[in-house]
Amino acid sequence: MASVMVTNDVIDIRFTGWERVWVGREQFALPLTAVRHVALVDNPLRLARGARRGYVVSGFAKIGVWGLYGGPRQLVAARRAEPGLHLVLDRASAGGEFDQVVLSSPAAPGLVETITRAMAARA
Repeated sequence: MASVMVTNDVIDIRFTGWERVWVGREQFALPLTAVRHVALVDNPLRLARGARRGYVVSGFAKIGVWGLYGGPRQLVAARRAEPGLHLVLDRASAGGEFDQVVLSSPAAPGLVETITRAMAARA
């Protein structure tokens, strides 16, 4: 399961060994200034749509990159029965690769609160 840490002005997402294979990276460091919207979602699996490069076990897990040929490009590491974190990004400010990040984490409610507070503080 990916770990998420919010420090200073960065959201640091680190992927586990087998997640790295499907997302194509060990970590994704995202500047808080790139986040346009943050939300807590009950079922993050529903958010990943479109063509993909990744791992899917229908109804249980989605890990990889979605939206390859159209729609928002999404970095996804989501599992069933875990709350999710949905980040809508300014693609250019986020490094040009992704429009959204969708993650499952038991800590998602606290992360949403922390990111929301950090976004309000910089406004």
